[in-house]
Amino acid sequence: MPVITNATGLILAGIHATDEVPATKMRVQSKAGVAYATLLRVVVPVDAGDVLDISGRARVTNDTSPAYTIGFGYHLWQYDVDNGLGASGEWTQISSLCGDNVDKTRHHMPLLTDTVYTVPANWPVGHRMTIVLRGDAHSTAADGQYLTVDQAYGQLTVRRWAAPTT
Repeated sequence: MPVITNATGLILAGIHATDEVPATKMRVQSKAGVAYATLLRVVVPVDAGDVLDISGRARVTNDTSPAYTIGFGYHLWQYDVDNGLGASGEWTQISSLCGDNVDKTRHHMPLLTDTVYTVPANWPVGHRMTIVLRGDAHSTAADGQYLTVDQAYGQLTVRRWAAPTT
């Protein structure tokens, strides 16, 4: 993943945000990376070379009974919503993997992430990008129970920086 070290001369072209959390629960899988759920997503109009400053927060709760430790991994992704395939098309991970464990002593777990991402030079003109915070719940003790995705605690914000138009 490329890292932006110098993005001068750009102007703030828009702020796009959502607090709609589509997932309410996630089945705990027996190993990591088996089933991702979308925690938050926002569609952003972009142009090649734009710089996106992205921040996200969410919260999950371990309501398993009896309680056992659940690992939770999460990261930011993007896909082209206008490519004719939408979410069925190619996804690109745009942030590093974050993760932690939520157990009976840490019943609620906040999720915080951010990244700076440059829209690729070959991005199709006029296509919008969907930015997604996704995660997966896993435990070697998985027994068909679910991890709760808390509805009132999420927000995904994308600040779009672009070259000035003349």
